Amino acid sequence: MKCVYLIEFMNNLYPNRYFDKKEDVPFEKLYQQGFRGVIFDIDNTLVPHDAPADEKAIALIQQLKQIGYQICLLSNNKEERVASFNEPLQVHYVYKGGKPLKRGYLQALDKLGTNLEHTLFVGDQIFTDIWGARRVGLYSVLLDPINPKEEIQIVLKRIPEKYVKWNYRRKHHLHKNEYDLE
Repeated sequence: MKCVYLIEFMNNLYPNRYFDKKEDVPFEKLYQQGFRGVIFDIDNTLVPHDAPADEKAIALIQQLKQIGYQICLLSNNKEERVASFNEPLQVHYVYKGGKPLKRGYLQALDKLGTNLEHTLFVGDQIFTDIWGARRVGLYSVLLDPINPKEEIQIVLKRIPEKYVKWNYRRKHHLHKNEYDLE
């Protein structure tokens, strides 16, 4: 019985899709498949930790708005960090989201006005971002972190994340830099 729970837990750590960087995510194709909302983590997903919104992040958000997506930022950071990051983006946001708890994801869905079936989550951490998204039932996209320089508690989580990523690639018969583009 314990083995069943372990397998279920491990499956909740696997993202639906896995890419190196945000520019690799086929957002137009996902929109054509019916997705209408995107929930983004900020730090090490859109920009390095504590960095302001840069040209790449701003351009990506503008591109997604033009495609037709509703966008929400979901962060465990304080409002000051999230609000200042959002100034040039002008999208919805949830601060102190409590990832991997469900409440932040549900608040983001409420702000977007979308449902689980039509919303995807994009983040860089398996044990907060992806696990939380999977627990709530969101389609999840994992990105490799932008910058390896991180706080110690995140660095420690990256160690078991390597095993989960390796096992994900093995399970999906993928080699490094190959991705499931179903």
